[in-house]
Amino acid sequence: MASRIQSRRKSRAGAASTKLVDPLSGWAAAEVEAALTVPADPGAAAFFDVDNTMMQGASIYYLARGLASRKYFTTGDLVRFGLQQLKFRLLASENSGDVSAARDAALAFVADWHVDDLERLSEEIFDELMAERIWAGTRALAQMHLDAGQRVWLVTAAPVELGRVIAKRLGLTGAIGTVAEVRDGHYTGRLVGDLMHGPAKAEAIRGLADVEGLDLTRCSAYSDSVNDIPMLSAVGHAVAVNPDTALRNEARRRGWEIRDFRTGRKAAKVAVPTAVGTAAAAGALVAGVALARRRRGAHESRLLIGRNGR
Repeated sequence: MASRIQSRRKSRAGAASTKLVDPLSGWAAAEVEAALTVPADPGAAAFFDVDNTMMQGASIYYLARGLASRKYFTTGDLVRFGLQQLKFRLLASENSGDVSAARDAALAFVADWHVDDLERLSEEIFDELMAERIWAGTRALAQMHLDAGQRVWLVTAAPVELGRVIAKRLGLTGAIGTVAEVRDGHYTGRLVGDLMHGPAKAEAIRGLADVEGLDLTRCSAYSDSVNDIPMLSAVGHAVAVNPDTALRNEARRRGWEIRDFRTGRKAAKVAVPTAVGTAAAAGALVAGVALARRRRGAHESRLLIGRNGR
C-alpha cells in the first residue's frame, strides 16, 4: 500500500547542499534573498503547495498535456478538460460533492495502470512542460529553508507520484499527496484515504510532524489558495504566495506575510489553466482520459501495464 508521504530519505547535510534547477531567474529570487532570512533550525520544516505556489498553473493540466502528446488521449480530450476546468473555476464550490465526484473520476483514471508507468511519464512530462514554470521566487524560498538545515515538503492534491517527481527534481525532501491503492504494482481503482485537499493537508502535516519530531509552531507553510487556510493555520509562519483574492484578504486580516512573484500579471491573465482545486482539475482530466480509453480499447491498456513490477 502506497504512503501519502514519499521522501528522498537523504541526510540533512545532503538536503542543505542541494541546489535547485534554475529554469527561471531574475528579480524574484534576488528579492527573496535580500528580504528574508530563514534561521537555522533542524527541528523545523517548510510545507509548500504546488499549483500556482511552487509552479505557474496546475501540475495535473501539464500532466494531461504530456499524456495527450503521447497519444494516451486526444487533443480534443485535452480541450474538453480545459473547458471543464474553467467550468469548475466559474461555477463550482469546494464542497464535499465536488470533491467526491473528482475522487470517483480519479479512480477511473488510475485503475489498471502500472505504478512505474505513471512515475516514468511524470518524470518525462515534468522535464518537458513543468520545469520552466517553476516560480523562481518560491524556489528560492525553498532553497533558503534547505540551506538552514530544514526539511522541505510539497503538499499537493495531485497524485503523490507526481508530487514526488517534482520534489526530486527540485532537490526537496519529499511530497505529501493523494494516494491510489496499489496491488502487485498496479493501481486498484481505490484511494488510500481521501484526496489531499483542504483540511486533509493540515491533518497530514500534523501527522508528519508527529513522526518526524517537528514543532509546527516553528514550521512554515506556503500557498496561493484560500482552500489551504487549514494548513497555513497549523504552522507558526504562514505565507500567502501569489494569493487568490480571498486568501490575500485573509492574510491581511491575520497579519500573514504575502509574496507575489507574478511580475505584475494577475492570475486570471496567465495564459495557462490554473486550479481552483486540483481535485476538480483531476476529475476533469480523468473524464477525458476515461473517454479516450473507451474509444481506443485494450491496445493502450497493454501499453500502460506492460512493465514488470519492482
